[in-house]
Amino acid sequence: MKAIVIEAPGEQPKLAWQDVEDAQPGEGEVLIRVVAAGINRADLMQCAGGYPPPPGASPYPGLECAGVVVEVGAQCETFRIGDTVCALLSGGGYAEFVAVSEGQVLPVPEGVSIEHAAGIPEVFATAYANLYIEAAASAGEVFLVHAGASGVGTASIGLARLLGNPCYVTVGGEEKMARCLDLGASGACDRHADSFVEKVQDWTDGRGVDVILDPVGASYYNDNLSSLALDGRLVLIGLMDGHRIQSSLVPVLTKRLRIVGSTLRNRSVEYKSRVMSALQSTVWPAFEDASLQVEVDRVFPISEIEAAHNHMRANANVGKIVLKLSR
Repeated sequence: MKAIVIEAPGEQPKLAWQDVEDAQPGEGEVLIRVVAAGINRADLMQCAGGYPPPPGASPYPGLECAGVVVEVGAQCETFRIGDTVCALLSGGGYAEFVAVSEGQVLPVPEGVSIEHAAGIPEVFATAYANLYIEAAASAGEVFLVHAGASGVGTASIGLARLLGNPCYVTVGGEEKMARCLDLGASGACDRHADSFVEKVQDWTDGRGVDVILDPVGASYYNDNLSSLALDGRLVLIGLMDGHRIQSSLVPVLTKRLRIVGSTLRNRSVEYKSRVMSALQSTVWPAFEDASLQVEVDRVFPISEIEAAHNHMRANANVGKIVLKLSR
């Protein structure tokens, strides 16, 4: 089979679509012929040499895909050869075939194209796991989501609208603000022009938000604490803008705040399967009746992998960027 191989990691890595050893399904796994794969910022980090796959995972980038089941391993009970599916991966989406535990696989929702389905698993699993499992949000609690126009950001907006949570976002630019509001955000802040601390105070009449989902890191940390309400939760899912801080612990104590560090890629099969099961029962019906959609910005052929990655590096996307590998 062929896969995208990182020949020389770096900020502008050398990537090659070349022959590699065939993927083989193990016990409890299915083998998927990949039609399309979602791009995530973690892929860029891996290509830069900074985010290696967990032990035992495929060495090739790609944390989500959609395609057709072509082989099933022993003890598989859910899927059959020929099923059209999407999957949450630990790696290997940028390849013609990938093997994955069937607990991390779901049928493509009825009415959703296979290219759009490739953009569902990673971002919706990330948003759901962190907002509703790690932060244990309940209906009516108020969210602030940074990078609201990203894949995870737009998924968070959709989930919050579906599950009854006002969701405010920070974004870069007026066009992205308008798009997030169209998707259902309760309010949006242009990070280039305004202070989100002041916006949160206005939006919540000085109360603060209950949950913040943050991929940014150090530069937002103190303002995040200022923006949280009593018993608020900060879920940190990335360090795009640094990892070292100077801060006071006073608000953590006086407001009874909880700070959660969270990654999904190196979670256990059991945890990922739990998240995917929750998505199937809670979110899949909304995809199928079109009350929820995955926001896809652009679909690139695999031959344009560098252009696709550069599109994400430039923060030019609203929603998902998808790679098309085959028909």
